Amino acid sequence: MGCDHVEHFRTHGYAVIRDVFRPDEVRELAAAFDRVHDRAMALGRSYRDHNVFFRLAADPVLGSVVRMVQWPAYFDAVLARYRVDPRLGHLLAPLIGSNLKQIINQMHWKTPGATNVEFGYHQDIRSRRPRDAYVDPARFYVQTGIAVDPHRVNNGCMTVLPGSHRLGELHFREGPTLDRSLDDDDLRAAGLDPDDKVDLLLEPGDVALWHVFLVHGSGPNTSSTDRRFMINGYVEAGHCRRGEWAFREGRPCELGEPVLVHYEELYTRPGPFYVD
Repeated sequence: MGCDHVEHFRTHGYAVIRDVFRPDEVRELAAAFDRVHDRAMALGRSYRDHNVFFRLAADPVLGSVVRMVQWPAYFDAVLARYRVDPRLGHLLAPLIGSNLKQIINQMHWKTPGATNVEFGYHQDIRSRRPRDAYVDPARFYVQTGIAVDPHRVNNGCMTVLPGSHRLGELHFREGPTLDRSLDDDDLRAAGLDPDDKVDLLLEPGDVALWHVFLVHGSGPNTSSTDRRFMINGYVEAGHCRRGEWAFREGRPCELGEPVLVHYEELYTRPGPFYVD
């Protein structure tokens, strides 16, 4: 892998690097998704144990569906290995350096036929809370996503607004983006032209990178095939006051006892418990 993605990322706010992971590695990731999905369904409801969070939702057609699992790397060795895969470190190094903490480790599912599997248009900066824990995020944070299935428009691929990362923090509707419809009116309200949007069509093994200020979202899965996405977000270690170490001088770091990332009650209410 060269560094062709660097200029594209800086200019457009995102980049796609093809064929980063081999077919056998994609199969290994797919098996991990199936394994974690089974574990989530066995729980039956949203559930937390320290930083690990299983997010399930009720669907009027399918019943309970798994939306996402946060920090599965704590309990699954395969996912722990891929979060610090040297190829990801190689892609990130020219953008944010080789000393990196990780603040996102998530598995996303878009189950075929589910009605509540959209992400409304947003910027990831809205989730970087508390804000004072993240120093100059526009320069030192990169989100990555590994495609486990083909990502197409009809199964809810990611849609981005190229160049929107240069506009700073924009105002979008209040409330969660999870399960919000992908609505062009949200773009217009933020001063953006819906005609500028680009669909990120990915093949299994491709890696997408995107900026913390990039406007993006994803629509419903109206197909008969799954759309799975392994998301890992990284920040230059000196510019973040929380997060798990991922790379020190480019060398992968193993997880130990959970440290503060997003769950503010980690030390006062660690779990495990069901979440209503």
